Amino acid sequence: MRRAHAVEDVRAAEAELMARLPEGALMQRAAAGLAATCADLLGHVYGSRVVLLVGSGDNGGDALYAGARLARRGAGVTAVLLSPERVHGPGLVALRAAGGRATGDRASGERLIQQADLVLDGIVGIGGKGGLRENAAALTRAARACGVLTVAVDLPSGIDPDTGEVRGAAVRADVTVTFGTHKPGLLIDPGAHHAGTVRLVEIGIGPGPPAVEALQHADVAALLPVPAPESDKYRRGVVGVVAGSARYPGAAVLAVAGALRGGAGAVRYVGPAADDVVRRFPETLVHTGPPSKAGRVQAWVVGPGLGDTPEAHQAVQDVLRSGVPVLVDADGLALLKSLLASGSAEPAGPLLLTPHAGEAAVLLDTSRELVEASRLEHVRRLAERYRATALLKGSTTLVAHTGAPVRVNSTGTGWLGTAGSGDVLSGLAGSLLAGGLEPRDAGSVAAYLHGLAGRLAAGPTGSPITAPDIAEALPAVWIDVRS
Repeated sequence: MRRAHAVEDVRAAEAELMARLPEGALMQRAAAGLAATCADLLGHVYGSRVVLLVGSGDNGGDALYAGARLARRGAGVTAVLLSPERVHGPGLVALRAAGGRATGDRASGERLIQQADLVLDGIVGIGGKGGLRENAAALTRAARACGVLTVAVDLPSGIDPDTGEVRGAAVRADVTVTFGTHKPGLLIDPGAHHAGTVRLVEIGIGPGPPAVEALQHADVAALLPVPAPESDKYRRGVVGVVAGSARYPGAAVLAVAGALRGGAGAVRYVGPAADDVVRRFPETLVHTGPPSKAGRVQAWVVGPGLGDTPEAHQAVQDVLRSGVPVLVDADGLALLKSLLASGSAEPAGPLLLTPHAGEAAVLLDTSRELVEASRLEHVRRLAERYRATALLKGSTTLVAHTGAPVRVNSTGTGWLGTAGSGDVLSGLAGSLLAGGLEPRDAGSVAAYLHGLAGRLAAGPTGSPITAPDIAEALPAVWIDVRS
């Protein structure tokens, strides 16, 4: 499990540790780890050319001390000082003592960057807010333009450490070396996209409960439902799928495809696309409806391709009253909002909502642009407003449940942005619900497997995929996670 902590908690933990250590010891720990990573990336330190982009404060100090360590190993190190009057004094002294140089001239800095083997971003640390100022932004653009290897100190300058929001110019790092713990902005897009590969350097802090966490293979493997020797299809759980319409029968087929590969023992389909579903998946149990008459299930999936008809309203109302966990997606989300607003239905069991940004905007009466710009804020608002677990789909999928750390998933690929991909995800998550996982775990595990399946289907170099490709790749990634 990767855990990320809010800036406030990181600062408190650092202050508590610094009170017990000699002055400057914590910065030296960070600088040692940073320099070691840079040396590893360079391969040959001696004779390499390193440029430090140095702002004021401790982030710049980390860069200066790391630069001093590299200079002592034979690297040619030059610090470009963005605020010479507020530079970290002891760090600059250490750099110069090791044979490094410093300049405050931007034009010289741009020329040095064009000749560098590595650029170290020490402009702004975890206290930074908003985008970079123009003098710093020009240097980072120069680094980007010439393709020089860029390493960020703690986090790329210009991204919000607590949310991953980018409100202006920001560094795009190839590698980020972060200290003590991950910061939420390193795991959540758009900040995560700016961070590149993240390497964690332990410095001995203990910041307490995380604000954000990300599952890894071992965590997912521990959550996957595994049938006992005496299991049968009913003991493994039955998931009900209410999806599809005359206009969108494929949504039903794709949701069932995901559900069949999610660990439940059986899938009950309710809706007008029964012929299409059985033709593709003859093992599916089908019923014309209503859901309450279809037979017992341990969880419902409702909404993909459902449309906005009186029958669709009734179906959503029916499953909300069932008392079992309900996953609501796609068309079902707007119907849910309408039913709750009118008082026509009150969920009798746990809810898992799986919107994309546009659907989330409708649920929260805001704009898609605001949701995409502040994903962490809005997924938390969804969970609170609807008293549900909310899964906000995107390049990094977020899963929020009030009172628990937000889960972040980044296993996906841009090739997952294809018609029907979300229907497969809904069926998969619903099947995990029926198999006994809590909504937060079901959503997190489904997003993880779905992302891996998209990667596998797209291949190592990436190629266009379809939603059925994703469903068909799920057994292989399930095996990979458990192996």
